[in-house]
Amino acid sequence: MTQLINSHNQAIPKTTSKLLGVLATCLLISACMPSATVGGQTGSNNVPATTQNSSEQSKQTQILQQAKQIQGYLATDNYQALTPYIHPTKGVRFSMYAYVQQETDKVFSREQFATYLQQSRIKFTWGTKDGIGDLHITTLPDFLDSWVAAEQYDFKGATFNKFQGSGNSLNNLKEVYPNADFVEFYHSGKNPEYAGIDWRSMRLVFEEYQGKYYLVAIVNDQWTV
Repeated sequence: MTQLINSHNQAIPKTTSKLLGVLATCLLISACMPSATVGGQTGSNNVPATTQNSSEQSKQTQILQQAKQIQGYLATDNYQALTPYIHPTKGVRFSMYAYVQQETDKVFSREQFATYLQQSRIKFTWGTKDGIGDLHITTLPDFLDSWVAAEQYDFKGATFNKFQGSGNSLNNLKEVYPNADFVEFYHSGKNPEYAGIDWRSMRLVFEEYQGKYYLVAIVNDQWTV
């Protein structure tokens, strides 16, 4: 049998030879083991990327489904049906334009929303109309009908976490709701005389609460001067 020879041309004991063989085998096995990578097939928490993608897709599907139902209820004046979709602790905010006015926008809890739908003679100041500076004062049902005006939108053109309408009004939605997701409904405008500046959009903003997604804001947008 041929013996392994060290640098001094001395025979290496048989026990040492066996240890070297075991070590070589371990190194080969280690080289074949898959390693955890960030942003690759496996995340740093050992959760496969395919699982993470599946979870994100499931969330998107749920939110889009809810947005479609909410738009349908708004479009058919079935406002009471919106109540279960409203965030249980944060309520729902209504913003007339892209810039969310955190101090002055109207925010209703589920109970308040349901109450003011019934007490339809109570009027609120929703904000200031762009261009003319007049206060927009009306009831909750009328605001939903005339300003939110969901019937003009088509779900086929809705986008998830992507803005379509963009004018000269500041858009701070992501700053106010950094952990939220939104669905934007967009209407490009129909009057050729306005060259497209009669566009409008409605953004339904959702946040997670106890494993479910709820409506926290309805933000309208349009061309402003």
